[in-house]
Amino acid sequence: MALASATSIAHKPKTLNYAEAAALPLVGVSAWQALVEFMGLSNGQKILIHGGAGGIGSIAIQLAKNFDAHVATTVSTDDKQFVQKLGADEIIDYKTQTFEDLAHDYDAVFDTVGGETYTKSFKVLRKGGIIVSMLEQQNSELMDKFGVRAVSQFTQVNRERLSKLSEWVDQNKVKVNIEKIYSLDEAGKALDYLRDIHPRGKIVLTI
Repeated sequence: MALASATSIAHKPKTLNYAEAAALPLVGVSAWQALVEFMGLSNGQKILIHGGAGGIGSIAIQLAKNFDAHVATTVSTDDKQFVQKLGADEIIDYKTQTFEDLAHDYDAVFDTVGGETYTKSFKVLRKGGIIVSMLEQQNSELMDKFGVRAVSQFTQVNRERLSKLSEWVDQNKVKVNIEKIYSLDEAGKALDYLRDIHPRGKIVLTI
């Protein structure tokens, strides 16, 4: 038996199987909180999404395109076609290109990578823009220097956010990508794959 708070669960999207539904909540809510609640992303705005092929990034690209935003994303060479199919307008190969030299006057940056990627991202924002990071704390020095807002996001999954995501999934606005499914006794292999390969979308364990 597994217990969960009634405030943190919602009905499964009708169009997803159980593995896909299991892969949605954390990545989906992370993207939703950042783009909808912190950024208020809207038609015509420009957003740079770091790690667009990952679980959070792949959902964020789809959400941003549903808001009619212009979407740039950083990915590895092998992931270009994948994010193009998700709807990315501009694809930057972080292994061969320098994103801060290519992207300018963006309204928002969604950082799922951290480190130098986070600090360099301030350069691509317009004054009054916003950067939301899943990994880094707000840097007040960079905020003041570039005249932008910075948010350190702690994802909070709740019924309201899950229900909205479920609605969008069932309307075919958002799709969940699962790269591999492992059994529970293969959890070690799954973690190794996650560390070494950087999958497109999510890895799922089945019980």
